[in-house]
Amino acid sequence: MGPSNGDIPSLSGPEVGRLRAAQYVRMSTEHQKYSTENQSDAICSFAAQHGFTIVRTYTDAGRSGLNIEGRSGLRQLIEDIEGGHADFAVVLVYDVSRWGRFQDADESAFYEYRCRRAGVRVEYCAEQFENDGSIGSDVQKVVKRRMAAEYSRELSVKVFAGQCRLIEMGYRQGGAPGFGLRRELRDEQGRPKGLLGPGERKSIQTDRVVLVPGPSEEVAIVRWIYRRFVEDRCDELEIAAQLNERGVLTDLGRSWTRGTVHQILINEKYIGNNVWNRISFKLKQRRVANDPSMWVRANEAFQSIVEPEIFDAARAIIQARSRHLSNDEMLELLRGLFERTGLLSGLIIDEVEGCPSSSAYQHRFGGLLKAYALVGFSPDRDYRYIEVNRTLRRLHPDIVAETIDGIERAGGKVEKDPLTEILTINSEFTASLAVVRCFQTAAGALRWKVRLDRGLLPDITVAVRMDRENRRARDYLLLPGFDMDQHVLRLGEDNGIWLDAYRFDTLTPLFELAERIALGEVA
Repeated sequence: MGPSNGDIPSLSGPEVGRLRAAQYVRMSTEHQKYSTENQSDAICSFAAQHGFTIVRTYTDAGRSGLNIEGRSGLRQLIEDIEGGHADFAVVLVYDVSRWGRFQDADESAFYEYRCRRAGVRVEYCAEQFENDGSIGSDVQKVVKRRMAAEYSRELSVKVFAGQCRLIEMGYRQGGAPGFGLRRELRDEQGRPKGLLGPGERKSIQTDRVVLVPGPSEEVAIVRWIYRRFVEDRCDELEIAAQLNERGVLTDLGRSWTRGTVHQILINEKYIGNNVWNRISFKLKQRRVANDPSMWVRANEAFQSIVEPEIFDAARAIIQARSRHLSNDEMLELLRGLFERTGLLSGLIIDEVEGCPSSSAYQHRFGGLLKAYALVGFSPDRDYRYIEVNRTLRRLHPDIVAETIDGIERAGGKVEKDPLTEILTINSEFTASLAVVRCFQTAAGALRWKVRLDRGLLPDITVAVRMDRENRRARDYLLLPGFDMDQHVLRLGEDNGIWLDAYRFDTLTPLFELAERIALGEVA
């Protein structure tokens, strides 16, 4: 077992043969030579030559090396080392780029330093230098880290240019098709190969994806939405209520809201336009809303399901909403929304009745990002954040259904509002259920942010706190409305008796609140 006193073991001397080692392998997708199997073979050969015994393997397969987010293998490796659980003295890595292509070379050095500080050395098996802390090896590591970062930057430029060309040729670049549309797979000659279902991706590199009209009933509903908005002058909230009354679900299987209707009314894909680069997230550094002048587009790339004239009329109605408001008035509304919610997004803005739409802010201020800056909001989201939120949105209906089932099995009666998803239990009290994302601070501490709906004022907010990986529920907080006067509740792992008194490992306490007991049993 490796030393734990901070001394770095030497690669030579009589103790070499007794050194236990862990191997770390990472593969993104850029080259077969970096497959985890090939890396492991090279590392095993290096270990045999230098007298190491590999006792543990940490793997990040299919993970980008641009940052540590999403790399559970590397995070677990560092956690084991710093937590004193490492039964090895050396970490063997194929080369510097497998440790990571961090855009800040100091970040790569920081994670290596954390291992070394805890008494575990990192050795790069395929490099021409020995990682012994000498000036020569340190200089070569800096150069290698810069080269790894530069490779990612050059690759990003090439990929971006290729994606722009594909957009202009009329091919779809990622994202859900949306209600009323479907993704169709085509071969390199442009011949249809079939429809892709939710979550399905192409398996052949030369295949392409286009958008095509979906089922006729969905197409008819999209056209109906436009007619109701343009011809009958119904607003988005009225249209959403009518769709929910008819039992129509969105493409995600959820009830309609003002925002989901609004997104249909403003998206150019319904008139066949292929628009891309609205949002940039290059090198996983920062998500940026681009100015419309930077958008890449191909008009009439797909078969439209809405006439351009009615789409333009809908856009004109939406833009006219904000024309009577001054810039200061629009920003005051946006600032108030930010203060109430703690964050801003296009969908959040579109959900608010009486507030100009996100497209109106974009048009008036030259982009949402500029409007955000004027009210003091700086969005800083990464791709993993978005993917986690999508996962949690998919989990939400299942958790609601399980909660309703548990209450009914306890003898309670539940009514769910199709618009707000508020649960009315036994006609006595109301409950709102929120699935709360877990995130980690730079120091590795776990945090949760619970947004309490002060507008709906449920009697109980059921906060489902997810675990570290945001895969399953960690615990539950039953937060009584009368005791919560904040819009946002920021939680750590331990929050003191005032909040932890409401924390439970299961939802059994909620089910017990709903349980009906016969009067004879009470007597």
